[in-house]
Amino acid sequence: MTGQQLKNSILQMAVQGKLVPQDPNDEPASVLLARIRKEKEELIKAGKIKKEKNPSYIFRGADNLPYEKVGKNEPVCIADEVPFDIPESWEWVKISDVFQTVMGQSPRGDSVSNLKNGMEFHQGKVFFGEKYISTSNQTTVSPTKIAEPDSILLCVRAPVGKVNITNRTLCIGRGLCALKPLGGINIDFAFHLLEVYENIFVKQATGTTFVAITGEVVKSQIVPLPPLSEQARIVSKIKELLPLLSQYQNAEIANKKLLKDFPALLKKSILQEAVQGKLVPQDPTDEPASVLLERIRAEKQELIAEGKIKKDKHESVIFRRDNSHYEKCGFKEENIDDLIPFELPDSWEWIRLSTILTSTDAGKSPQCENRPRTIGEWGVIKTTAIQDGYFLAEENKVLPPDFNLQKSMVIHHGDLLITRAGPRNRTGVICVVDGEPENLILSDKTVRLSYLRNFVNPHYVMTALSSPAMQYFVVDAMTGMAASQVNISQEKMKTFFLPLPPLNEQQRIVDEVSKIFGRIDKLNF
Repeated sequence: MTGQQLKNSILQMAVQGKLVPQDPNDEPASVLLARIRKEKEELIKAGKIKKEKNPSYIFRGADNLPYEKVGKNEPVCIADEVPFDIPESWEWVKISDVFQTVMGQSPRGDSVSNLKNGMEFHQGKVFFGEKYISTSNQTTVSPTKIAEPDSILLCVRAPVGKVNITNRTLCIGRGLCALKPLGGINIDFAFHLLEVYENIFVKQATGTTFVAITGEVVKSQIVPLPPLSEQARIVSKIKELLPLLSQYQNAEIANKKLLKDFPALLKKSILQEAVQGKLVPQDPTDEPASVLLERIRAEKQELIAEGKIKKDKHESVIFRRDNSHYEKCGFKEENIDDLIPFELPDSWEWIRLSTILTSTDAGKSPQCENRPRTIGEWGVIKTTAIQDGYFLAEENKVLPPDFNLQKSMVIHHGDLLITRAGPRNRTGVICVVDGEPENLILSDKTVRLSYLRNFVNPHYVMTALSSPAMQYFVVDAMTGMAASQVNISQEKMKTFFLPLPPLNEQQRIVDEVSKIFGRIDKLNF
């Protein structure tokens, strides 16, 4: 049961006489109703309300069933018209029997302004609160229909049935009806009573452009009337239950959020296990990462000698000594224990991302038509092409025909891409391009991390950099004051820490993550 369903159930019990016990010492509602009829006669004499042409009286017959007498007509049993049974001390009444009813009417348009001049004006439920109506930004110097303090405001037009209480005098337009309780009826009880009747009013609404209920529908609605003392006890019990109901609703919201967030949280947990070497077992026959690193450095030396890549002036070498982590950059050596987030298996190594990279490439974002490329055209990717774990080739804008294409900008299968600028939640997003995209280039807000393809698994790098611990370094590298626009420089990207497993284990991790994520995606929360 939802919080709203529980609230509805409590209110339904209240108006059926099932929320609090009846007290035989209470003055019955029949006596209250007699006083209200006398009060109405006085209001008629004073010209404050009009006399009904065919007044209706509802009473309990000898068979204990409800009857209605309209004008001089014979009484008719209305047992089929009442929605539920009520206690003997209660009475069935029409709204017009116990409320002074005022249907709204809009004042002249030229009399309405936001100058705070005249009477506060409300056209509908725009300023409705949880219970009490808040202050309107409109006033009128020519008020028409007036809602008195301690009246229930009922929406009679789009939407129908919503209620609020006013504690001050208001001018009301055609979207509202004011119901002033008579005979000392508890205003809070009246409010909760009409809350229950919202759906009943909705079912009686008519219209195409604007659904609405008429004044006659409102006035003729049959409602239960408890003794005044019981009204007070009902209100007191509801007030007692509302904080508990609020706790229930808060718990419900928290639970819904947890269920909504659970798949993503579970995936993050899996990624964290993966980069700590806890997701798949280590294989002692695997070539250790230390040997892999030697081969990586040898390969990079060859590429430097061939002039294919540039020598890194600040090449990072991370090693262990005396059970501590150290990093050597050029001639500088320092302890980095405070930077290392967790311990790794013996066969793994800590590195900087630059260790496995040959270059980083960014693109350009010229003035483009805001449409995807078609066959034969070239397109520049949007940042939204890079999603967590996958690439959306259709997220692109067509390039001008005269754009000067550069080879370094073109996107290929296996590329490791990262967003470098944009909103905080969209910066540092990483994916691998699976499949050969046609005629697409990098934008100025995206970067390709070119890696040694024979020595590292790009899907593992994506997995590692997407893990919570590694994302800390990604977020830490962001610059910019506004959350809507941050940036990560290419140089900062190169400094990201990366736990490096043996090459074979990288593949096992990627396979296991893929398998588990597939199962999570099939879960129904």
